[in-house]
Amino acid sequence: MITGPGSRLARVVTEVCSPAVVVLLLPLAVAWAATGHRVGPTVLWGMEVALFSSVLPMVFIVRGARAGRWETHHVRAREHRFVPLMVGLASTAVGIAILVLARAPRDVLALSAAMFATLAVCVVVTRGWKVSLHAAVAGGAVAMITLLYGPWSLPLVLVVALVGWSRVVLGDHTVAQVVVGALLGPVVGGVVFLLLR
Repeated sequence: MITGPGSRLARVVTEVCSPAVVVLLLPLAVAWAATGHRVGPTVLWGMEVALFSSVLPMVFIVRGARAGRWETHHVRAREHRFVPLMVGLASTAVGIAILVLARAPRDVLALSAAMFATLAVCVVVTRGWKVSLHAAVAGGAVAMITLLYGPWSLPLVLVVALVGWSRVVLGDHTVAQVVVGALLGPVVGGVVFLLLR
């Protein structure tokens, strides 16, 4: 782990590109394309996904950190991650059920299913090994944005690399944990999104 300006930048990247932030913004980008660039439906569908896949799980995580159940909102210790991840899965499942009942646009539903599948695989992997959720979410997000908006989105891969760098610099993950996460997101999330859209 390095100190000084590099570690400060790594902390900023880790917060700005955290899974909670990405999962607030990604549904809006997907809903924007799925609704034909209409503001009202974009906000409605994007915020529904963000609420159940980011906001509610993050409220649970932050409350758990404040209660001392885990050290921070990043839940660094692998053995503490199971319960927060399961809450995220359950909340996302409720969000998916609402999307189905409300007949959400196909791409929005595909996004939620892709995030659910990615998180489910992360839960399984995390039982025995600490995969980087930051890298998985960032990698999956870039895959889905590229599928929706085309190859001009591919430079966003540099953001995935920056996220991975930040996690290693802060000592939260090894290079292997970041690489596996960065591949897991597109392979699981990207493939599910592609199959369901």
